[in-house]
Amino acid sequence: MARTKAADYEQQREAILDAAATVFAQNGFAASSMALLGAASGASKARLYHYYASKDTILFDLLDRYTRRLIDIARTVETASVPGPQRLDAMVRAFMREYATSQTRQVVLLHDVNFLAGPERRKIRTQELEIVGLFRDAIAAAFPGQIPENLLTAHTMMVFGMINWTFTWLKPDGRLSYDDFAKTVLGVLHQGIGTATETHQAAPL
Repeated sequence: MARTKAADYEQQREAILDAAATVFAQNGFAASSMALLGAASGASKARLYHYYASKDTILFDLLDRYTRRLIDIARTVETASVPGPQRLDAMVRAFMREYATSQTRQVVLLHDVNFLAGPERRKIRTQELEIVGLFRDAIAAAFPGQIPENLLTAHTMMVFGMINWTFTWLKPDGRLSYDDFAKTVLGVLHQGIGTATETHQAAPL
C-alpha cells in the first residue's frame, strides 16, 4: 500500500527547496551532497530521501518551479489591463520585486542548469525562452517601430543583462532598493544613460 502524504508534504518540499537554493548558490551544485542539503534543511539524509530521490531531482524541481513562477509573473503583466507601451515598465518592476527575495534561486538558474539531464535541462531552457519571448513582446510594444525586428532579441538580452545579475551587488537591505533600481533601469531605457535625471515613473501593476 502506498504511503499517504502528510498534510504538510508540499510545505516540507518548499522548505527543502529554500535550503537547497542557499546551499547550491553558496557551494555550487557539484560540491553539494544530500547530507549537506539535509543538514541545511534540518532533515536527516534518510528523511530527505522521502521527499526527493536525489539532489538532481531537487535541482530540477527548484529550477522548474522558479522558471514557471517567472513565467506566471510575466503573463500576469501581459494579461493585466496595462497599456502596451507601459507593459515593459510593469514587467521590469514585477521581476525586480521577485528578484529581491529570490537571489539564491537566480544564482542557481544562471550557474547550475547545465548539471541537469538532457530532458530536464531542455524543459528549463524552453521555459527560459518563454520568459525571453514575453519580454521581447513587451519591448516591441514599448518602442513600436523603433527597434528593427532582427535586433529585438539583442535588446531583450540587454535588458536581462541589466536586471538578472543584481544578486552580485544589489542588497535587499542596502541603500538602493530593488524598486528604486527598477526605476533607474526604466529611466535608462526610456531616456538614455546620463539623461534620466529624474526617477522614471512606471505604470503600477
